[in-house]
Amino acid sequence: MNIKKYLLLFLCLPCFMQAKTITISRLTCEMQEGLVVVEGSPRLGWVMESPENGTRQSAYEIDIREAFTGRSVWNSGKVYSTQSQLVSIEGADIRPDNQFNYSWRVRVWDETDAPSEWSREAKFRSASSRLSEGKWIGAITRQNAHLPEGRKFHGGELKKPEVKAAWEAVDTLAKKSICLRRTFQVGDRTEGNTNRQSGKKIVEATAYVCGLGFYEFSLNGKKVGNSEFAPLWSDYDKTVYYNTYDVTEQLRHGENAVGILLGNGFYNVQGGRYRKLQISFGPPTLLFELVINYEDGTSTTLRSDNDWKYDFSPVTFNCIYGGEDYDARREQKGWNQVGFDDSHWRPVVIQEAPKGILRPQMAPPVKIMERYDIQKVTKLNAEQIASASKSTKRTVDPSAFVLDMGQNLAGFPEITVRGKRGQKVTLLVAEALTDEGACNQRQTGRQHYYEYTLKGEGDETWHPRFSYYGFRYIQVEGAVLKGQKNPQRLPVLKNIQSSFVFNSAKKVSTFESSNRIFNAAHRLIEKAVRSNMQSVFTDCPHREKLGWLEQVHLNGPGLLYNYDLTAYAPQIMQNMADAQHANGAMPTTAPEYVVFEGPGMDAFAESPEWGGSLVIFPFMYYETYGDDSLIKKYYPNMRRYVDYLKTRAEMGILSFGLGDWYDYGDFRAGFSRNTPVPLVATAHYYMTVMFLIKAAKMVGNDFDIHYYTSLAHEILASFNKCFLNKETAQYGTGSQCSNALPLFLQMTQDSDEQGSYQPDAKLDEKVLMNLIKDVEAHGNRLTTGDVGNRYLIQTLARNGQHELIYKMFNHEEAPGYGFQLKFGATTLTEQWDPRQGSSWNHFMMGQIDEWFFNSLVGIRPSTTYQKFIIAPQPVGDLKYVKASYETLYGTIVVDWTSQNGIFTLNISVPVNTTAVVYLPGEKEPKEIQSGTYQLVCAR
Repeated sequence: MNIKKYLLLFLCLPCFMQAKTITISRLTCEMQEGLVVVEGSPRLGWVMESPENGTRQSAYEIDIREAFTGRSVWNSGKVYSTQSQLVSIEGADIRPDNQFNYSWRVRVWDETDAPSEWSREAKFRSASSRLSEGKWIGAITRQNAHLPEGRKFHGGELKKPEVKAAWEAVDTLAKKSICLRRTFQVGDRTEGNTNRQSGKKIVEATAYVCGLGFYEFSLNGKKVGNSEFAPLWSDYDKTVYYNTYDVTEQLRHGENAVGILLGNGFYNVQGGRYRKLQISFGPPTLLFELVINYEDGTSTTLRSDNDWKYDFSPVTFNCIYGGEDYDARREQKGWNQVGFDDSHWRPVVIQEAPKGILRPQMAPPVKIMERYDIQKVTKLNAEQIASASKSTKRTVDPSAFVLDMGQNLAGFPEITVRGKRGQKVTLLVAEALTDEGACNQRQTGRQHYYEYTLKGEGDETWHPRFSYYGFRYIQVEGAVLKGQKNPQRLPVLKNIQSSFVFNSAKKVSTFESSNRIFNAAHRLIEKAVRSNMQSVFTDCPHREKLGWLEQVHLNGPGLLYNYDLTAYAPQIMQNMADAQHANGAMPTTAPEYVVFEGPGMDAFAESPEWGGSLVIFPFMYYETYGDDSLIKKYYPNMRRYVDYLKTRAEMGILSFGLGDWYDYGDFRAGFSRNTPVPLVATAHYYMTVMFLIKAAKMVGNDFDIHYYTSLAHEILASFNKCFLNKETAQYGTGSQCSNALPLFLQMTQDSDEQGSYQPDAKLDEKVLMNLIKDVEAHGNRLTTGDVGNRYLIQTLARNGQHELIYKMFNHEEAPGYGFQLKFGATTLTEQWDPRQGSSWNHFMMGQIDEWFFNSLVGIRPSTTYQKFIIAPQPVGDLKYVKASYETLYGTIVVDWTSQNGIFTLNISVPVNTTAVVYLPGEKEPKEIQSGTYQLVCAR
């Protein structure tokens, strides 16, 4: 037997004693950087760096001032504390609706009581409640538009004659894209020499914009910000998000002009071409406020009101589902600049305000984040065009050619084209091709396309503004590529790219291993997540675009490892709270734009595995960031949901929902086939109750602790009585999901003589063995689906079965990520066998990412949040794993190799944190302070 040894090497150990240097590298307010808009008293945080090991904070001092006036708002004095995140400034004179920004800085003392330099300054701003004093303006009121009310316009409902008639009766003005403009004066009016500087100096200018559905904001002819599809969508009857911009540098003294372009978004889905659903909260509308503060202490405010004007925009059609048309001939040069003649423009109409509460958008905006060039060009011949016209149910133009852009993604094409005035270019996008090689939208929603009409003025660059789709291929009609023969003198495409559009929440991790399949699977998942990380986590970027909720918690740990969700997650929670019904029920989607009703639709309307995100996800957020605010804020919602489930349970058993959706077998995936729906539903019922008990303890509600603990015991007893076969130690059907769920939730308990349930180690071991045997009996393959995947993988991992997990996924067969790669997928597909599924851009099967990080890399947060566990698991033939993970306190780096019987671990631990390191095979961990280290042991 070899004796394992480990060696601790201090790579950064100085050769002589010197004062430690600690610097502050990152400042955050409510865990966000930049100008942050806050409601109430915010929490501050900072990240520190040091070139030496073992550096930690012993004290801090925070100084807050009014940014312009210099008025002291708060000084904490020297506070002896190691806390450097979520630091409360309760008691600071933070005034609601203060028209000035707040500026703050911090300095710290290290463990030797040596102070740092003061940090740079950062800013935050109180949310404006005056925004609601403005008027909502547009082209037509909802009342005059005659828009149908309700959220039932989906599927067969849309085919009813009375429904068709209701939507056909809507005034066409209600769905048209419009431009709005207003000129205004800044500072003193200049006479004569327009270049003379005004005496009133601008010190701060802040614009608040809410254009619904989506808007584009320009000031003096230039777009402000770089977001797409702003503001992030919501249930507009409950919440309406607005955006805040610092426009100090964009303003000039004298006359200025503001321009707003409006589109429909999810606010106004009236259909046209492809439609998943129809819903309208009103016609396009704008709420605007610009606050300008001058050096002399005065201020001016510009609001949306009767003095604005509007005209129709060049966007002649736009639907979030159907696509977009743009007629460049209708452009009005200079429409958003000073000096434009708007005498022919129409006066705006004062509209009804949305019902929802105005809230500042905290989550990052959606942007064009990546671009992809042409990888392959295929010209369709006459025979292919004729055949494709039948298979795609549209007339394919004889000029059609198809571009393979190499990457499936969510977004739109961007073109630069030159041609004659009035010529049209049509862009059809798809993630798959027909047998003829044409773009195929049969499974993803047709028809969706973009049409651009040229103005004929040199090079014209354009991309859609208010619609997107999931695609890899672009079918171009009515144009030729630069350099190609052009006997018909069609417009020439000088450039075309795929614009990958997704939420700009920061990526906070890297992962690489010696395993090709694992690296590629991680990339597949990332591209699928990013495609579906829009205003909400959608299921797919084409046919639905709905926020199906099971992904939020079933993929939650993987999402939290990979992306900064500090602001995105709270907005997801707000959407869930808004979607909750009056009786406490949680729908499967949030925002709930459509209520699923009718035969066979009940399971899609409500399912505990989906609705449970309301209770489960706040704890994942808490475990990652140490922030319990979501648990406390939404505790009443959690309790209402659990109480609702109790009304649906019979003797502790829930029997509704989708169960282990898309589980795997010799059948086309869909409804749960391997595992009983009541078993899955009841297990999640139990899980939500157990989390609610934890929440009750955190909010100090003793009555609820007692009440829901009793309820949990009842559910547990009913679950084991109903689903456990004590003789065989099998739950339900004995499927992988059937046994993994109770093991994961520690429901493998037995009753004693008093009828009280206690953990049963023997039962636990037998059920685990049954689970392992079933995986092995299927050739080391899984049979779980959307819901069961996480519980299968994590149950095996928590019981040390990493080698089995490695075998389950280190191959190129279905089910597995390798098969999708072999198939040629560039994003994770809806089904393990892409040929069976209707979407090639879903991330619901991406639960393996959690195992990559918490097992292969081995990074796990502990309950103290300034202490991390690092316990890497070398398995199979892995030779190395390299990863990084950016926490609130700084970046953890793990880089390990396993070769020739030697395991070498290089790690970097952020300042002001510690790491508890478990080397493979060692029971006793090593606790190390911040810095860079190398640990070596024999395997």
